[in-house]
Amino acid sequence: MNQPVIDLRSDTVTVPCEGMRRAMAAAEVGDDVYGEDPTINRLETRLAEMSAHEAGLFFPSGTQSNLVALLSHCQRGEEYIVSQDAHTYKYEGGGAAVLGSIQPQPIELAPDGTIPLEKIRAAIKEDDPHFAITRLVALENTIAGRIVPQDYIVAARELAREHGLSFHLDGARVFNAAVGQGLALADITGLFDSVSICLSKGLGAPVGSVLVGSHDLIARGRRWRKMVGGGMRQAGIIAAACEYALDHNVERLAEDHALAARLAEGVSAIDGLRVVDGAARTNMVFLDCTGGDGEDFREWCATRGLRFGGRGTARLVVHKDVNAEQIESAIGIIQAYFADRRD
Repeated sequence: MNQPVIDLRSDTVTVPCEGMRRAMAAAEVGDDVYGEDPTINRLETRLAEMSAHEAGLFFPSGTQSNLVALLSHCQRGEEYIVSQDAHTYKYEGGGAAVLGSIQPQPIELAPDGTIPLEKIRAAIKEDDPHFAITRLVALENTIAGRIVPQDYIVAARELAREHGLSFHLDGARVFNAAVGQGLALADITGLFDSVSICLSKGLGAPVGSVLVGSHDLIARGRRWRKMVGGGMRQAGIIAAACEYALDHNVERLAEDHALAARLAEGVSAIDGLRVVDGAARTNMVFLDCTGGDGEDFREWCATRGLRFGGRGTARLVVHKDVNAEQIESAIGIIQAYFADRRD
């Protein structure tokens, strides 16, 4: 008999529930390249309204949504200021530079997940032909599970406005940030000129992101989306899954956060293991294996049915397909590893 797997590698490993599959099967569709898919159109309008923006544009992935946002804000020879650990800079294949000739200006994050404002100010280029033209500041929320404080976002926005810069948010997990603070989505997203909102991280859709912004930005984005291969036909089938996710899976993110907190608490007293920051970050727990080999720790747990990722530091991500019983089992497996090392 196969051992059941507790998969905490990411909140992208979820599978559609039966209700979501029924919604997909029943979706009303049309050709979205012609703007004729009613389910796509409804989803784009809904997320634009929820996020306090004028318009939305559906994409198959957050990577493509972020890329098109950067292409729509910046031209060749211009740059965007971004965290050195941000997804748009570090984990999206260098698309802005490779495909858009847009220069990233990465800055090291502060421990709280913010880009220090004084470093942003210092990175803004003067008007000199030796330099790329600074055009955009890009943030991410949550970033590595951390919620970016609202007062920081307001201050960063004011700094961007002061220098005539646009302001973009990679909001792959912005619903986690909103739920974690008890805020409406628009309280966060309304502070930005554009936001990429992912429906397949945490919310459980199999695919799909929506870029929101002004009518002009989305019109530019539509042209870029076609150019980079994001124009789809009867895509309402997957948009229906995103609608279902919005209807059923937003408020329940609080359950993921609570289970992540329980996981962090359950392993916090283990000798040889350190919970980074001493607690969960929304739906994520980061662990430093101080009393053994980190790769051996990962492999040992995997052979016992607990999977997680991370580079160096282990990252365990709670999602809708994980329940309280599985979290207790995960705690037990981790405890057993360190008990085995001591014997």
